[in-house]
Amino acid sequence: MNVSLRPVRAADLDVFEENLSSPKGTGEQQWFGHRTLHMMREEFAASGLLSPEGGYFTIDARGEVAGWMHWFQRIWGPRHTSWCWSLSIVIFPRHRGKGVGSRAHRELVTYLFDHTRAERIEAITDVTNLAEQGALANAGFEREGVIRRAQWRGGSWHDQLLYSVLRPEK
Repeated sequence: MNVSLRPVRAADLDVFEENLSSPKGTGEQQWFGHRTLHMMREEFAASGLLSPEGGYFTIDARGEVAGWMHWFQRIWGPRHTSWCWSLSIVIFPRHRGKGVGSRAHRELVTYLFDHTRAERIEAITDVTNLAEQGALANAGFEREGVIRRAQWRGGSWHDQLLYSVLRPEK
């Protein structure tokens, strides 16, 4: 399947919001209750959802909006020297299980290493999210460990797994 990332367009926000309206649209591990895209729409109007601190890309699969990728800075010490990118992804139901996530992760990793000075890119996923664990492994991420009871969702705490990929040495 042909998968690419592109800047978010205004029409994409309606597709995003439609898929955020239920656990089926977000997936069980991304369902945090009903949410609004009000803040995302405001940020889109102000910056197009792209800034030096992170952003969003639409995942395009053969001309269809298949989901989005989000990246933001994670701080591990002094902000000016010890940061990395942290990624999140949402794949919409009809595009799941087709390798879209692996391709989107690889594309965003390449983009961020090509256009930023980041040395490390990380992603966190639920211990039960086997599809995302596979997508991360296929995209070259290595599992680093378990973050215990890190996420509140669906009335209970959930353990998360930390993955990372480092800038290739040239």
